[in-house]
Amino acid sequence: MAATTLTDDQIVGALKGVIDPELGVNIVDLGLVYRIDIDDDGEVQMFMTLTSPGCPAGPQIRNDVKNALSELEGIEGVKVNFVFNPPWSPEMMSETAKDELGIMDDY
Repeated sequence: MAATTLTDDQIVGALKGVIDPELGVNIVDLGLVYRIDIDDDGEVQMFMTLTSPGCPAGPQIRNDVKNALSELEGIEGVKVNFVFNPPWSPEMMSETAKDELGIMDDY
């Protein structure tokens, strides 16, 4: 199979459709996505975190990520790895996410 020709914008766009069900904000703007690797066969390995290690929404977010990325042309498989180093903190959120959640920079 030929290498996938997906752009970063296409991948990020798909992931922006994955909403944290507890916060109502997408996982990209929350700063939960750490790294995405795509091999020449279209297999994706994504490394991301959750707002807390015991987040009950983890399985739903994992499924939503797999579904969102699997819909992209050229993606043959998706593996989501949850990592907790570095631990997530509100500083990792985009300004858009902070605005949506009413978080001020001086919390």
